Amino acid sequence: MTSPRSSHRRLSTRTLVVVGVLVSLFLAGVVSYYASSHPDGLMFVAGEKGFLASEKGHATSGSPFAGYATHGIGNARLSGGIAGVVGVAVVGALAFGLFTVLRRRGHDQHGD
Repeated sequence: MTSPRSSHRRLSTRTLVVVGVLVSLFLAGVVSYYASSHPDGLMFVAGEKGFLASEKGHATSGSPFAGYATHGIGNARLSGGIAGVVGVAVVGALAFGLFTVLRRRGHDQHGD
């Protein structure tokens, strides 16, 4: 007797990663435009408590992707979408590099 689960095809790791990357890119590039325009928690509380005017720029305020936007692009939708896609790419590259280093290190320790 076969179980109902045995007839299902197993999802490969590669397929899972590709689908995850595509969904992440879609969310960052398209859906992020429809996120709330209300300020985040700290900005909201600062406005409510009256100390928002004391806000100062931070060290990365002049960077190309400061403020969830892309410097030099006037279209807000495109600017935010590009910033999101670049963010996903950077985090993905860092994660891939970290996993690769850790996997190789683990093989070396076990004599593989």
